[in-house]
Amino acid sequence: MDIMQSALEKHYEWNGKIEIISRASITNRNELSHAYTPGVAKPCLEIEKNPELSFELTRRNNLVAVITDGTAVLGLGDIGPLAAMPVMEGKCALFKEFADVDAFPICINSKDTDEIVRTIELIAGSFGGINLEDISAPRCFEIEKKLKEKLNIPIFHDDQHGTAIVACAAMINATKLTGKNMEDMTLVINGAGAAGIAIAKLFISLEIGNIIMVDINGIICDGDEFENPAHYEIAKLTNKGKKKGTLMDAMNSADAFIGVSKPDVVNEEMIKSMADKPIVFAMANPVPEIMPDKAKNAGAFIVGTGRSDFPNQINNVVAFPGVFKGALSVRASDINEEMKLAAAYAIANSVSEDKLNCDNILPDPFDKSVSKAVARAVAEAAVKSDIAVIKEFDIR
Repeated sequence: MDIMQSALEKHYEWNGKIEIISRASITNRNELSHAYTPGVAKPCLEIEKNPELSFELTRRNNLVAVITDGTAVLGLGDIGPLAAMPVMEGKCALFKEFADVDAFPICINSKDTDEIVRTIELIAGSFGGINLEDISAPRCFEIEKKLKEKLNIPIFHDDQHGTAIVACAAMINATKLTGKNMEDMTLVINGAGAAGIAIAKLFISLEIGNIIMVDINGIICDGDEFENPAHYEIAKLTNKGKKKGTLMDAMNSADAFIGVSKPDVVNEEMIKSMADKPIVFAMANPVPEIMPDKAKNAGAFIVGTGRSDFPNQINNVVAFPGVFKGALSVRASDINEEMKLAAAYAIANSVSEDKLNCDNILPDPFDKSVSKAVARAVAEAAVKSDIAVIKEFDIR
């Protein structure tokens, strides 16, 4: 049966992918008195005196809000908040399955940036972290920025930062196999939206040699005029040689390519024009920028996509559950660059040397030890960068 049809039937069968389960036993009057009235009054009064106790006396310490406005859902685009709900439920199920983090879907019926920010600000006290999801650019940048300024809990737009973390992890391992040094490499990123810009910024933190960003109008260069305000910032940080031209021009002699754009924009001639042992991450879904067989035939040394039916799936599921578990474990006030890089290295190091090869540069997403390794690395980075309330932690 076609996967789309069978998935639809499964969703009718499930009638929702998540549910609320009580952690408190309430089977007699004594238990009822502890979980609810009159006993519940005491923790309420303690939190009134010290709001920080909400992390100890409620489930807030392990609860993430998965929030969308439904404007950039998967490969579906602006389908609205209600239609986005199955994706948000799925994300919550992944949080629980891969990191035992509780998550709740919230779909906001607004495209107004300030209204979305205010809505999240008002409900943030119920959660330990906020996972923004499937919000279109450039509003996603502004929403995240404003929330980070207003709230002291982790704010994480997974389409940006989760993608960047996994792409960095994949590149760390790919460069091991090519024998190249990251600081000597030129990376081309096609697609300068939320994911592309976040990927570029994290690779800059990784100290890659040079990044050339390309959008629908061609190579992004400092001094050009842009419609997207975020492009002005990224233009100053990339394209050191101020190269001009098309995607084909950008890829000539480049060491690596990352696509977060649209299907079939890369051809075999472009791959052939790249430097020795080219790395190609064609991550457009469901159809990549170039199919793996074509890229390989043209000389690509390592190929990754966003799909599960090809080797080297660059999948956020190996990142975001562990990232949040680590941040929540130490009650971090943010998820900063140090924590993202720590996550990338933890993912990369989860592939043992004897298993690392051109068709296996990332760990199996079903390996539960990966999320724990990521969580530990993220928690340690949070403590080192002095944004953690809890300095000692035990992630098992």
